[in-house]
Amino acid sequence: MKKKMYQNAAAAHFREHSSIYLFVVVLFLMGVIFGAIVVNSLSFTQKEDLFYYLSQFFGQVSDGHVAAADELFKQSFFHNTKFIGLMWILGISIIGLPVILILLFMKGMVVGFTVGFLVNQMGWEGFLLSFVSVLPQNLIIIPIFILAAALAVSFSLKMIRRQFMKKVGQPMMPLFGRYMVAFAVAILFLIAAAGVEAFISPVLMKSVVNSIQS
Repeated sequence: MKKKMYQNAAAAHFREHSSIYLFVVVLFLMGVIFGAIVVNSLSFTQKEDLFYYLSQFFGQVSDGHVAAADELFKQSFFHNTKFIGLMWILGISIIGLPVILILLFMKGMVVGFTVGFLVNQMGWEGFLLSFVSVLPQNLIIIPIFILAAALAVSFSLKMIRRQFMKKVGQPMMPLFGRYMVAFAVAILFLIAAAGVEAFISPVLMKSVVNSIQS
């Protein structure tokens, strides 16, 4: 019964905010495309310099000289939690709305640039590397960031309507409570993503790098 109630509440939420979700998904995808395009605008020297550092890193991965798994876990978790935390703060500040959208676009741009650069420099092998190094944790992180951005935008818009348009809607405290719970759940998912990035991705990367170098 409770499960059905939560499913109905989630379905109603997505129906009500479908336009916001569509907008943030499109914005993120635009960031990915823009990041991939930026790769092509780099000069030959810039590409060579970046590829040199990348080769150094792959050499370290192949030799097993990378940060310890627990250290990688902490770095990943704190980095993504700070990002989510910033979105949460921006969502409860009326002026934070455009910054939320900029952050999401930049996240998409970083993903697009990383994948685009690897493919541009290494072809099929670069695609395979991006598949094992970028994709696994981002299968969790990207939906969480998109969800967090949509929730922050939605909450910010409700505050703007209440403050400037004097529209009386739902009481803000229950909304704020649900907003906090949603972000707390998002952080739990980021723990899982950090686990994937720390314990699974390096193993996959090492096997791919070794197969490329052999």
